[in-house]
Amino acid sequence: MEQKHPLPPFTMETALQKVQLAEDAWNSKEPERIALAYTIDTEWRNRTEFINGREAVKEFLKGKWEKELDYKLKKELWGFRENRMAVRFEYEYHNADGQWFRAYGNENWEFDENGLMRKRFASINDLPIDEKDRKFK
Repeated sequence: MEQKHPLPPFTMETALQKVQLAEDAWNSKEPERIALAYTIDTEWRNRTEFINGREAVKEFLKGKWEKELDYKLKKELWGFRENRMAVRFEYEYHNADGQWFRAYGNENWEFDENGLMRKRFASINDLPIDEKDRKFK
């Protein structure tokens, strides 16, 4: 049985650890590694896209980082209860034309008993920024 520690129910310490592990994984920009944190049948809403299953997550992430270049992310725990978390985040990237963006958003996460993320619902807004205004370098 696959497990991804820490396992629910979460404490403040383990919730903060889970968020940091997610931030580190996403900043690796390695879809294969990241996808291992999700159930085989994970359900996502990412902006206007609905993504179902670990394999679809891998494909989504590959496409994401083909368009979002020099991506850097910061996540922050907003709240948690038992096997669920609310997380706020911001990240920066530029497109192929060199335009920089800062994306802001919130995620709702639900984990199974093995610590794998079963559901991820993300609301995200992008703000064009000048390179000089970047926060994450």
